[in-house]
Amino acid sequence: MKTQEAHHATPPVALVTGAGSGLGQALALGLAQDGFALALHYRTNQQAALKIQAEIRSKGGSAELFQADLTSDAAALSLAAALETRFGRLDVLVNNAGAYQERHGLALSETEWFEGLNSTASQTFFTTRALLPLLRAGGLKRIINLGDSSAERPGARDLAWSYHIGKTGVWILTRSFAVSEATHGIAVNMVSPGFLENSVGHLPLEEVPAGRLGAFQDVLQVVRFLSREAPVYLSGSNLVVSGGWNLR
Repeated sequence: MKTQEAHHATPPVALVTGAGSGLGQALALGLAQDGFALALHYRTNQQAALKIQAEIRSKGGSAELFQADLTSDAAALSLAAALETRFGRLDVLVNNAGAYQERHGLALSETEWFEGLNSTASQTFFTTRALLPLLRAGGLKRIINLGDSSAERPGARDLAWSYHIGKTGVWILTRSFAVSEATHGIAVNMVSPGFLENSVGHLPLEEVPAGRLGAFQDVLQVVRFLSREAPVYLSGSNLVVSGGWNLR
């Protein structure tokens, strides 16, 4: 591990999982603008990840690609080793990746069922646990998990049953890691988007008190706050970014 002096001499490092597209892409680009060196994780879409890397580098930023199927504990450990070799540190972990199946729960195949669980709760657990040594030795010491605005309200769902179960698991993991890592000075929080403009499913605007769907930038602003400005004493919280939809 690098010394504390070395930490101050280099830019902070943020890892964003699922950074090749969608919300992960927006979060990666935003953190790069804030001066972070980016570790861009992708599972299969290398071309999309390369485009994000090129965009960050074209603006003078630093970005490296890391391919892994993080539903595997061994793959998460390999990613942690590769990230340490490349950067020697990790300040912020953003667990963003997750697979939503737009199918009724009873219609899910066995593969889709486990994909919903593994791409959310399992991936968050394996990735976070593998990276704890780097985070504990880091500077900013932040873990930000992407949840779902309905994660705190268990109830009946029509679609993607295993995904929703997994996101509730991410909320439990957020609180559990917040307790276990408090003595190490690591803040662990969850950011839960509501319906976004680019969401798989939409809902009538009259159901959103704010009168509009959310944008990636709405979520990015909260992630930016948690990545630097928020006090470490803020930990174990779920910040819901839904324009009030979850309060209905």
